[in-house]
Amino acid sequence: MIYNIAMVSDYFYPQPGGIESHMYQLAQQLINLGHHVIIITHAYGDRTGIRYLTNGLKAYYIPAFVLYRNTTFPALWAQFPILRQILIRENIHIVHGHASLSSLCLECILHARTMGLRTVFTDHSLFGFADAGSILGNKLLKFCLSDIGHVICVSHTCKENTVLRASLDPSNVSVIPNAVLSPNFMPDPSKASKEFITIVVISRLYANKGADLLSVVIPKICQRHPMVRFIVAGSGPKEIDLEQMRERYQLQERVQLLGSVRHEDVRNLMVKGQIYLHPTLTEAFGTVLVEAASCGLLVVTTKVGGIPEVLPPHMTVYSQPSENDLVDAVSEAIEIVQENRFHINPRRKIDPYEFHRQIEKMYQWSDVAQRTLRVYNSIDTETLHEPLVNRLTRYYGCGTWAGKLFILVIIVDCLLYYILEWLYPRSQIDSAPMWPRKTTKSNSASYTND
Repeated sequence: MIYNIAMVSDYFYPQPGGIESHMYQLAQQLINLGHHVIIITHAYGDRTGIRYLTNGLKAYYIPAFVLYRNTTFPALWAQFPILRQILIRENIHIVHGHASLSSLCLECILHARTMGLRTVFTDHSLFGFADAGSILGNKLLKFCLSDIGHVICVSHTCKENTVLRASLDPSNVSVIPNAVLSPNFMPDPSKASKEFITIVVISRLYANKGADLLSVVIPKICQRHPMVRFIVAGSGPKEIDLEQMRERYQLQERVQLLGSVRHEDVRNLMVKGQIYLHPTLTEAFGTVLVEAASCGLLVVTTKVGGIPEVLPPHMTVYSQPSENDLVDAVSEAIEIVQENRFHINPRRKIDPYEFHRQIEKMYQWSDVAQRTLRVYNSIDTETLHEPLVNRLTRYYGCGTWAGKLFILVIIVDCLLYYILEWLYPRSQIDSAPMWPRKTTKSNSASYTND
């Protein structure tokens, strides 16, 4: 069956990141398999309206108030009219939301179920249970996923976290990891310095990504290893801390701060180093680790979240998320690189091209797309048009008081949907033309819209 799929999230290009890359690459693979895919996200500056990306991928940048870290304000019903217009206009069968902190994603999933559409949610992150923000976020996630068709997580650790946070049935949650476009991350050892050992860091500079730990670790490593140089790419509120650290320890010649970089420039940056450092405090998967290993770098990372599931042991040096452990782990990696450079009985062999070949076999977007399609096919279509009382029963189980509030929200959502159906009938909404798909018949190229 050919599906019309809407992928929804607050996080998409031009903002760089793992979720953004995941959505784009998965959409491209599904398009190559003959499906129609659109992206729904919020406007980024002057990037508003409809934009066409590679291979006919259509992105809707809808106007919305951005609250924090490119997440829209949770307005609940404010976006329903425009989301309904898009879903009807594109004849969408499946709404696939990404990221549990994306208000736009959760709202669209809620409205899609009211419209009788299939829904899928992919969680890319780990969150706690104790602080006020986590408690509120988990309750909202439980509400929005109470009536979900299926849930996908990017690692087994992420699955355990999501099942507990949203009180989900584990049998309704699948694990499909991220992948990497291997040809875009070919190793090139000739680009790395022969005089120095270069450590590359590419990350959003936030506290949860270990930016505070990085500010403390870099001076100690530079003091212990005079031949080491750092290249740090990324932006965020902790960027000023790194700049102050560099000034305080006079490391201008040894620490290069590049700020935000485009994803297409990541490979050219990685091949300048021999070691990739990832000092994160929490991570569900870590796509950048796969990209670094594909480029032939030895990866030093903290042993948290789903990271131990990502790479085989011979590609990584693990550390606890603490200052001294991370310095020791980086020092061990530096010794391994030197042993390979001077052929002094290395404790482990670093072959960049062998790393790349192994990653190419392990992580492929075509495999991710096929497994995602199996998830789409597994959704029970009998529940799409079930009586409203069945939906309300599931929401009622979200809590003594919260359940009653959620039932009220769903009733209002249904009433608003019927009002919109009356004010703006489907018959008056023009269907969007499908992007022509290239097919081959009798050794000649033709185009079709079927």
